[in-house]
Amino acid sequence: MSAQIHPSSVVSPEARLGEGVVVGPFCVIEGNAVLGARTQLRSHVVIGPHTEIGEDNDIYPHATLGMGPQDLKFKGAPTRLQVGHRNVIREGCTLHRGTEGGGGLTTLADDNFLMTGSHIAHDCHVGSKNIFANSATLAGHVEVGDGCNIGAFSAVHQFCRVGDHAFMGGFTVATQDVLPFMKTAGARDTKSYGVNTIGLQRKGFSLEVVEGLKRAHRLLFHAGLLREEAMAQTEREVGHIAEVAYLLKFIREAKRGVHRG
Repeated sequence: MSAQIHPSSVVSPEARLGEGVVVGPFCVIEGNAVLGARTQLRSHVVIGPHTEIGEDNDIYPHATLGMGPQDLKFKGAPTRLQVGHRNVIREGCTLHRGTEGGGGLTTLADDNFLMTGSHIAHDCHVGSKNIFANSATLAGHVEVGDGCNIGAFSAVHQFCRVGDHAFMGGFTVATQDVLPFMKTAGARDTKSYGVNTIGLQRKGFSLEVVEGLKRAHRLLFHAGLLREEAMAQTEREVGHIAEVAYLLKFIREAKRGVHRG
């Protein structure tokens, strides 16, 4: 089954469209863009050059993928955007290509749900199974793990990280790294509010893991211990749990610090 292209759309002769791709009305596909099998552009979607989109993606009206980065230093280099499989990208979302200084690549992995108006800036790397609520925004060079929930109208500062299965409340402003498995919220005094117990249980995390993470959070932020003492005590007590070990590693590798409890 060949690609279906509405006659009102403009598709570059250099573009490559997989089997079963559907290009709705008034779309524009530029340059050497690649669309994987069965990906659908509903209408008024713009796909920029040097953009590779995987299979079974559903892209809604007025989304723009693969335009140049919003960076004054950018002079038109052939940097790239790479999108994986089975993502839902709703109305008005923007995903920009990388910059030369930032590695030249922006990535979005698989099975993500980006709600209306979400923005992924240049050189960001986003994992799989994340939910971005309306107008969730990543500045440049942000890393997002897997299974995260980023609340409506939230913003993540440049070069920050969001750990696996983190939950960010609506209107949160993250200027430091966001702890994995935890609830983080705040427009000014942003803090971690402990383990996202219900969210983790819904995802099938065991009681041992959830309780271990709770113990880790108490030791790290509420036991009155110095940082290294708290890290060491946490490792002794619950460091055998893989998720706790990942949490400790995440904190140790933070370059901007983390939003604490």
